Amino acid sequence: MIAHAGGQDESLAIVMVFAGIWTGWIGWSRLRDKGFPRVPVVGAWGLIAVAAVLFVTSTFVPRALLGPKPIASLAPGTIRPRSTATLSITEPTPGMHVTGDELTVELNLEGGTIVQATTTNVTPTTGHIHLSLDGSLVSMTYGTDQIVDLSGVQPGTHTLTAEFVAADHLPFSPRVQASVEFMKSKS
Repeated sequence: MIAHAGGQDESLAIVMVFAGIWTGWIGWSRLRDKGFPRVPVVGAWGLIAVAAVLFVTSTFVPRALLGPKPIASLAPGTIRPRSTATLSITEPTPGMHVTGDELTVELNLEGGTIVQATTTNVTPTTGHIHLSLDGSLVSMTYGTDQIVDLSGVQPGTHTLTAEFVAADHLPFSPRVQASVEFMKSKS
């Protein structure tokens, strides 16, 4: 629900959660005869129902209405901005052997600035970092240093890909990314 804290969709979700808490509290208080005597009992049940609806919808309605569209939903021919930023992975190094369940990732981003707020106001020099392990997204981060959990990753060769994406979480065109292969050894 509140994955990135700061975008419009997260703000609406937070408002909906607190509105649900407030209306649920009023309804529950009335049903227990602890307050709000002017609210009829049927109205108290209605408030509890409204609270439940607010909680449930806070998890998906804000993103559906305001959130960024997934890459698959971009219309064919949609033009994405071009970024002049460059990204490289300084750790892990190519062929590095990793033992244990944590991978230290260090990136070098030049010509770009990492911003924390998700926005549709896209510029070619601001965005976030997405980390993928063997093609699966494992992290959306707001920095160039991170620890990646490898506890469920089997020993062997793996590919880590870092991508500098626009502030709406969609890729630049062409993509600004770097990849490195490393070996996970048995612990």
